[in-house]
Amino acid sequence: MLLKNATRTTRLLSALGLALSGAYAATATAQDTVTLRVADWMPTSHHVSSEGGVVFMEKAKELSKGRIQFSYFPAEQLGKAKDSLQLTQTGVADMANIAPAYITDKFPLAGVAELPGIYEGACKGSHALAKMTSPGNILYENEFGPNGVRVLFTAAIGAYRPMTATRKVERAADFAGLKMRTAGGPMDQTAALLGAASIKMAGPEVLVSLSRGTLDGLFWPILSVQPWGMQAVLKYWTPNISVGSFVSYWVISEKAWSKLPKDVQDILIEAGDYATQKHCDFVDQTEGDEIEALKKMNIVPVPLPDDEARAITQSYGKIYTDWAASLDGRSRPGTTVLQAFQAEVAK
Repeated sequence: MLLKNATRTTRLLSALGLALSGAYAATATAQDTVTLRVADWMPTSHHVSSEGGVVFMEKAKELSKGRIQFSYFPAEQLGKAKDSLQLTQTGVADMANIAPAYITDKFPLAGVAELPGIYEGACKGSHALAKMTSPGNILYENEFGPNGVRVLFTAAIGAYRPMTATRKVERAADFAGLKMRTAGGPMDQTAALLGAASIKMAGPEVLVSLSRGTLDGLFWPILSVQPWGMQAVLKYWTPNISVGSFVSYWVISEKAWSKLPKDVQDILIEAGDYATQKHCDFVDQTEGDEIEALKKMNIVPVPLPDDEARAITQSYGKIYTDWAASLDGRSRPGTTVLQAFQAEVAK
């Protein structure tokens, strides 16, 4: 069931939270089959779900010999992307796919992964963030832990590229005035640097806006074009600059986690590590094939002149320092997180 308005959401969250917490406690106490309720805002056609989340669930079931089971609700059946954290905090779901880019007020430091050009390759980003979000490390201690969740599976999607529906971008100046969808956070600064207007919008809302002309284009990863149906409207993309990235995390609430036996916790950690590797390998190994597939759909790569692409990339350093300084100024360890992430992706 989709939660369509705030009042109805509040009532459902309260009622379901009480019911599920009681049912879950009974399950954990019985030391029998453990069934975890999972909220996923992505469609099952998206690789984060099909090549990551589903892999995680199947591996957990395999390792536990069927003791761990999941009630899986993809495609916003339990709530929208921006509600995912709340679903775990209230007990409507034990686990959820959360996107810090959509809840920057709760996860401003996690936005380090969205900085433009800071890493290439899904595995580089995924492994760095999996470490930084684990208990005892900086992103867990400052954001995930305080928000009552821990990360099991990390899905860095890799580089985002500028893509447009009707207007071809051949020079850097062609970005001026374009209405470009971003995921918010550092991507807003990247859009401003290019002279484009940033329109923050969740993934499920983008296709309609492109179709209606409300957006001229978007910052988007190659492997997410077809899962979201964007091939129906996109015509061009810029292959030689990265405008940021995006990360999804499958998290479990600390309340649900604390009720699990140690052996079940260990299995979920192992399944999460397995899924993180499987997903990032899929992204890194598949992107080239997907670029060729998009060419056949007449979605044309149009590179900027090399000197202009280099100038844009070199100017990203100011975005990094501004991002870190703005967090430092709010008594958050922005510079420390930036340096830690740069060190991790350099390994």
